Amino acid sequence: MKVSIIGTGYVGLVTGVGFAKHGHEVVCVDKDGYKVDMINQAEPPIYEKDLKKLLEKVVSDSKLSATMKTEEAIRDTEITFICVGTPSKEDGSVDTSAVEKVSEEVAGALKKKKEYHVVCVKSTVTPGTTDGKVLPTLEKSGKKVGEDFGLSMNPEFLREGVALDDFLNPDRIVIGGIDQRSQEFVREVYFPFKAPILLTDLRTAEMIKYASNALLATKISFANEVSRLCEKMGIDVYDVMDGVGMDHRINRDFLNAGCGFGGSCFPKDVRALRSLARKEGLKTKILDAVLEVNQEQPLLTVEYLRDELEDLQGKKVAVLGLTFKGGTDDVRMTRALPMVEGLKDEGAEVIVYDPMGMKNFSKLVDGIDYADGIEEALEGADACIIQNDWLEFKALKSEDLAGMRRKVIVDARRILDEEELSENVTYIGVGKG
Repeated sequence: MKVSIIGTGYVGLVTGVGFAKHGHEVVCVDKDGYKVDMINQAEPPIYEKDLKKLLEKVVSDSKLSATMKTEEAIRDTEITFICVGTPSKEDGSVDTSAVEKVSEEVAGALKKKKEYHVVCVKSTVTPGTTDGKVLPTLEKSGKKVGEDFGLSMNPEFLREGVALDDFLNPDRIVIGGIDQRSQEFVREVYFPFKAPILLTDLRTAEMIKYASNALLATKISFANEVSRLCEKMGIDVYDVMDGVGMDHRINRDFLNAGCGFGGSCFPKDVRALRSLARKEGLKTKILDAVLEVNQEQPLLTVEYLRDELEDLQGKKVAVLGLTFKGGTDDVRMTRALPMVEGLKDEGAEVIVYDPMGMKNFSKLVDGIDYADGIEEALEGADACIIQNDWLEFKALKSEDLAGMRRKVIVDARRILDEEELSENVTYIGVGKG
């Protein structure tokens, strides 16, 4: 099929490359000419594992191209996926202005379309957005839904760092449609994929995304709260969650204690669901607690160092890992930010390193130093906090800590093996007990 993708961020570009790999002819649309030029030169404007290699292939095979011209892209394609950002507002509700603006552009293009065309919202939007905002905008084209165009909602379930693999090997595909024709049209795009497909209505599809992310975030905050009790009682929370996760009703995934969840999805989606509930006059006691625990968790690492070093004033602390997780350059809602700000408030001298995230992180905070590598970051440091799980951090050995003034390690992701570290290393693992 001929597919247009509007928005070339983490969702849009991965979606476009994934569809192109399966033989569809894809045109990506973005208002940023620099991004468009990069994509046409097979250079991804974002970092994702294996994305560059596959982008090079689909561009060279003429299966994917990029343009700034929305109308032309829609004119030459059969289905359009809207993949633009939906950031949080101050009250936690979702800003759908980008989705609405794109819908206006799509409506303008539909006016000139003679063939049936499906518009599919892939951006994360709260229930009622697709039929309540997108549909009325598209109908301004003078075209009739169900006759001239179809409308669908197809939420994404991508984990940054492994987003391409998640797209190509999904555990489920959810397709919400305003009618059966719209559903079946989107299902046809996914014909090469081997995954269960759930066909539902628009609002249910929208809610599935929020409910999924809210539940995963709840598992993380639950594990973090239990870890605090485990630490007091000399119990390793990881051993506890290994046992808990053996129950097939619970599953072990997302039960690792650490410094909390970040990124573009979990914090935003939990806040959005809470905001939506409040508009409906409902209380969200569980979601409130999930967010509260997550806000407190990264600052525990600062408390660990204060307890160990007694005073952080003038102490040099290295923070390894600035992105919200390893394998990405995304620093949105990274737990490194409250850590660094907490260390600065205590008077510590902060030096940081991340393989991919330093450029983006430098836009968030001032007054810290940036190292060119792990060795430089640790040189003369009194302590180190490991904030995310890049492979090079997992490979750290005792000899790599030789340049530290005091060998105090706070492992917020539990990626090091304490037994392999020498006796002169003070190892503090979150939830270790």
